[in-house]
Amino acid sequence: MECQKIKVANPIVEMDGDEMTRVIWKSIKHKLIFPFVELDIKYFDLGLPNRDATDDQVTVESAQATLKYNVAIKCATITPDEARVKEFNLKRMWKSPNGTIRNILNGTVFREPIICKNIPKLVPGWTKPICIGRHAFGDQYRATDAVIQGPGKLKLVFVPEGHDEKTELEVFNFSGAGGVALSMYNTDEWVYAVYGCSEELHHYQLLKSMKINGNPSLRLPGYWYEHRLIDDMVAYALKSEGGYVWACKNYDGDVQSDFLAQGFGSLGLMTSVLVCPDGKTIEAEAAHGTVTRHYRVHQKGGETSTNSIASIFAWSQGLAHRAKLDGNTRLLDFTEKLEAACIGTVESGKMTKDLALLIHGSKVARAQYLNTEEFIDAVAKELRARLSTKAKL
Repeated sequence: MECQKIKVANPIVEMDGDEMTRVIWKSIKHKLIFPFVELDIKYFDLGLPNRDATDDQVTVESAQATLKYNVAIKCATITPDEARVKEFNLKRMWKSPNGTIRNILNGTVFREPIICKNIPKLVPGWTKPICIGRHAFGDQYRATDAVIQGPGKLKLVFVPEGHDEKTELEVFNFSGAGGVALSMYNTDEWVYAVYGCSEELHHYQLLKSMKINGNPSLRLPGYWYEHRLIDDMVAYALKSEGGYVWACKNYDGDVQSDFLAQGFGSLGLMTSVLVCPDGKTIEAEAAHGTVTRHYRVHQKGGETSTNSIASIFAWSQGLAHRAKLDGNTRLLDFTEKLEAACIGTVESGKMTKDLALLIHGSKVARAQYLNTEEFIDAVAKELRARLSTKAKL
């Protein structure tokens, strides 16, 4: 007998995506969410063809809707390069949708591993969680770059608002054939935001500039801060037991969160939540890409075994935040059981090929893993069992 659907009072923003993650996204909704939850969804298609058709305005509108409704759940999307421009016959090389959304929301991305007891860690010494706190504003993703065509001086100029004087710094004196240049920025407000969700963990801040690190306004009372250069921090992280927030600049956080995910087991086992400064607005997503290689197989009708756990957790964590904002205990209980069903399914020995390879090695047999849809079906079965147990009690 089916349980009565959980009614959600306020809307959530759904941002659809590209390629293989778009395929599993649809399956997750229809097998793990819609049978149990009655939702008002504000849907935005962030697939690359629609972003091109709307001149990327759909991305801006999805971010604005997130600010209005406070909860967004996002599928992985393509950031086009020259090859993608040609493949999709795009009008132009659109910027990263994540970069556009994050700069409108102005928050901090927190990424943590999803731990399954039977999945071996590549870094076995990590016995405590490590959370990456990553700028979601400025830095490399909003940089201004230029190709220098010949000899000349490159300068950095700052003109204070309301004042005539300006600061002018000479960056480099190009000679000969020229080269390339890049200018990045961030603000005290968004650097500070990285430190707002540390809870009781030790806090490492990884900022190359000692001028930023030395600003006492960027340190909160009651927290233990330690500054390390990023090369030193990577070495330390490998030999540490974990148990800290690792605060990174935007691009560094992107790279190191993949390092973290792989060290704990798999790139498919990583949560990613953008927390806005108001503490009320979040965007949950999978930390990985669109799994193009699997999508090419899927397009040809071949069998795939794509890990959907991070995408499932995007839904669970987004809905959990909706539940907390609304005081919806049934919805919160559902999200906890959905996450437990994912982990329980893997720990029972049912998993996708990427995880089976970690346990059985490169000679893993087909019988030792599930394909894409089989895994989602297994999670759905486990979820129904957990919900049924609660209902009987």
